[in-house]
Amino acid sequence: MAKKEVQPCCEKFKTMIGGQALIEGIMMRGPEKDAVVVRRPEGLNVEVTPRKVRSVKSPLSWPLIRGTVNFFDSQVVGVKALLHSADLSPEESAEEPSKLDQWLEKKLGNEKFQKAVVGIAVFLGLALSILLFFLLPMIIGGFFDTWIRSTLALNLIEGIIRMAIFLIYMVAVSRMSEMKRVFSYHGAEHKTIRCYEAGLPLTVENVRAQTRLHPRCGTSFLLVVMVISILVFSVASSVLLSLIPALADMRGGFLYRLIMIAFKLLLLPLVVSITYEINRWAGRHDNFFTRILTAPGMWMQNFTTNEPDDGMIEVGIAALQAVLPEEAGADRW
Repeated sequence: MAKKEVQPCCEKFKTMIGGQALIEGIMMRGPEKDAVVVRRPEGLNVEVTPRKVRSVKSPLSWPLIRGTVNFFDSQVVGVKALLHSADLSPEESAEEPSKLDQWLEKKLGNEKFQKAVVGIAVFLGLALSILLFFLLPMIIGGFFDTWIRSTLALNLIEGIIRMAIFLIYMVAVSRMSEMKRVFSYHGAEHKTIRCYEAGLPLTVENVRAQTRLHPRCGTSFLLVVMVISILVFSVASSVLLSLIPALADMRGGFLYRLIMIAFKLLLLPLVVSITYEINRWAGRHDNFFTRILTAPGMWMQNFTTNEPDDGMIEVGIAALQAVLPEEAGADRW
């Protein structure tokens, strides 16, 4: 008989430790260390690096600033780990570098070459996300401004389009055979953190019994970004139109749509920062409101996580144990 999943009510505390699924591996980020664990034919490859802890007095740690800073930092670290896991995978290790890779590495040097690859990958990833989940919905939603005068209604339509595109994208990606194992490692990451937060010993049996859904997942963050963008864009657009009445007279024209799209894109860092603060607060509390707030993201994880096998769970356990702080409880929210 299959074991019943342990429900969120078994959570004893909340940890700031979080992770990311890789190619045949998992990255975990703790308060003091980062760990990348990849399964290779000869066993687990565990690499631990110390984290650069930012001072709480630094301006980069201030509310509404730290959100954007931490978001870009997580993107860079995540892409580095993902590319590194690809290099460690058996298929990639067996292949010779392309002539272009060899030429670039020769010209730039290994370290500069790696930084260039990471930089390009982060830029392309962010550009694609902005294009698909923000720019495209803005363009489609802009065609409604000829008939709908309400700024709130227009941004609500735009938000619905954005969420529909995101849902279609995630469902499509979840059906790709190449992503199924990555999503299984995602499930292993969540289950391992769930087991740790339940105060249980980190064994394969205990981890396997946990739910693969976690309220502090990046999927939940993205969905909250989309909801917050509706509110921020609505308020900011109303303020802009009130300050520049001539702009309202241009409504429906190409220039008007172009100005509004550019204005909203400039607001994205603010949207990310506000969402970060909301998720930070929700991550430290468990009540009726936070459960409602995280419910859509929890549901979406049915597409972005799969049940892992025992080998994947072992990777999750090794990754989490590698980033546990020396002082017990130092990782608690």
